[in-house]
Amino acid sequence: MRNHSCWFQSIEDPKYKYDIGEILYRCPNTGSLLEVEHNVKELKKDSPEYWKNLFDSRYRKQSWPYGSGVWGKKEWVVPFVEDKNIVSMYEGGTNLFWADKYGKQIGVEDLWIKMCGNSHTGSFKDLGMTVLVSAVKQIISNGTEIRALACASTGDTSAALSAYCAAAGLKSIVFLPRNKVSVAQLVQPLANGASVISLDTDFDGCMKIVQEVCKKQQIYLANSINSLRIEGQKTISIELCQQFDWAIPDWVIIPGGNLGNISALGKGFLMLKDMGLISKLPRLVCAQSQNANPLYQSYLNNFETFEPVLAKTTLANAIQIGDPVSVNKAIKILKEFDGIVEQASEEELASASARVDLTGTFNCPHTGVAITAFEKLVNNKVIKKTDKVVVISTAHGLKFVDFKINYHLEKLSEISNKFSNHPIEVEASTDKVMQILDSKVL
Repeated sequence: MRNHSCWFQSIEDPKYKYDIGEILYRCPNTGSLLEVEHNVKELKKDSPEYWKNLFDSRYRKQSWPYGSGVWGKKEWVVPFVEDKNIVSMYEGGTNLFWADKYGKQIGVEDLWIKMCGNSHTGSFKDLGMTVLVSAVKQIISNGTEIRALACASTGDTSAALSAYCAAAGLKSIVFLPRNKVSVAQLVQPLANGASVISLDTDFDGCMKIVQEVCKKQQIYLANSINSLRIEGQKTISIELCQQFDWAIPDWVIIPGGNLGNISALGKGFLMLKDMGLISKLPRLVCAQSQNANPLYQSYLNNFETFEPVLAKTTLANAIQIGDPVSVNKAIKILKEFDGIVEQASEEELASASARVDLTGTFNCPHTGVAITAFEKLVNNKVIKKTDKVVVISTAHGLKFVDFKINYHLEKLSEISNKFSNHPIEVEASTDKVMQILDSKVL
């Protein structure tokens, strides 16, 4: 058994390294965010074929916890967590949906949608939260007192944190912006027994408060500023390649809010290439709502400057973030991957979400943002018709039924609803039903 290890390291100055068991979110010396770094030299003592075979042998099997899409890659994620402290809900292993019908409409037949919302709490956040909560259990078992775990959230993070804490027997506290999350998103932490604190502010305001609270109490911060989360989320990249029999797509497109996920995607692909499992990198695209687009604005000036914005209301409320904490990580990754940042208006994201639903998905409004970016890049001939493209769908559409039903009932203001599908009301008469079928349906 090899002695695999990892540690925290400053993203600005790699000479600053810290024990992985410390409670740290930023480098004490530089103030920068941290990354989890692995002893790649030790990992490379086993061949690329060894790792492919090991990961494939575990994938979706029932040998707990290694059937999980995250914990099947444990050596590459957080090898310091003992199996007895792992909190897993069989996360990962989500459907890579071949969106051939929709792709043909747009002109790209090799289009795939990674349905990360087909997870325990309905979003990709499960991938990072299983790692973070398991690491906390390990830290507690090592003798450190942690009274609770806390996060700021627009919905999905709070659902994941509360569920994994409930399974672990740990206390969770979530800070939500009042009246800015869907009922489906609010009910999950309530049902899981979290202490839900509703604040009269936006996500950025919640994020500031939760960081201050965690400084003053023995409360562990669970937002993606915590680099342990990124280790779980990077397994999306590994799993994508695994599902393509270790081939690499040409493009991967993902919506971006707090920007941890674009950072995680890049980190996963870089590790795959460094370890020799793939020979090239895909191009990455980060898609933002036009109403919350600070990264897009920075991209327009080649990332020479970055200025937070006051995020406006958007249908894609989980990415309604004007001051993303992981922006430096995201910019670094996008530069390494010749990345692109696009944006979507409210009309564009609503129409794109509805259009792709008509070909068999049931996606969230944030996926609509990514789909809009895909369509724009195809129309501008940046993405070629022969390219293999993956769009990351970050959450399940059932979390956003208000958005869906209001679209189809044409109750969204300033939205064209051109793909809306009304229910047809008719009296309970076979003759009347047949008339409707003949005139409007068949």
